[in-house]
Amino acid sequence: MLRETEDVARTYDCSQALQRADGLREAADSVAHGRLVVLPTDTVYGLAADAFTPAAVDVLLAAKGRGRDMPVPVLVDSRRMLDGVVDALPQSGRQLADSFWPGALTLIVRHSAALAWDLGNSRGTVAVRMPLHPVTLDLIAATGPLAVSSANRSGAAPATTVEQAREALGEAVDVYLDAGPSATAVPSTIIDLTAGTPRVLRVGAISAEALREVCPGVEDP
Repeated sequence: MLRETEDVARTYDCSQALQRADGLREAADSVAHGRLVVLPTDTVYGLAADAFTPAAVDVLLAAKGRGRDMPVPVLVDSRRMLDGVVDALPQSGRQLADSFWPGALTLIVRHSAALAWDLGNSRGTVAVRMPLHPVTLDLIAATGPLAVSSANRSGAAPATTVEQAREALGEAVDVYLDAGPSATAVPSTIIDLTAGTPRVLRVGAISAEALREVCPGVEDP
């Protein structure tokens, strides 16, 4: 059954089939109404909002205590969804996505100018990733692209359990999807594809050497 809590936030145990289905339905409804959801990924827990509702992204930034100078990344569930949000994915990006998605690789690309979103002061770029987690992929399939940042207050350690996320974010979140402890606390590797030569901005779960096996021109941080 749904866990009772002292606040209005709802937590669903996604290891149980019925709770998983109920949690995904409630989370999709919350996203559609501009509210926040905590979800599991293949790295750490994430704090999610509708990528196309600027007010929801503002609420996400406020919940984290984070400024607009740090734009919120976006999670997608497929290459098709990626193609819908980017301006023109370079060949290097296609090679990297084909090799490491779904997985812990974040690509910084130019987003389509036609998109009606505001993720922060992004200067026309977006950090996008396809996570390797079935719960989150199912949610994105129902909602479309999600603006997602780590489920913690800015400057604090990322949450690797729902309990840590609840302690940090409390009633700011409408629905918590619990899939147990994160498999790893290592964040995704970030690579910038906007300046011609792919350049690693942060080394995380995927090494620069592994990236260069697929795309030899990748530059170190």
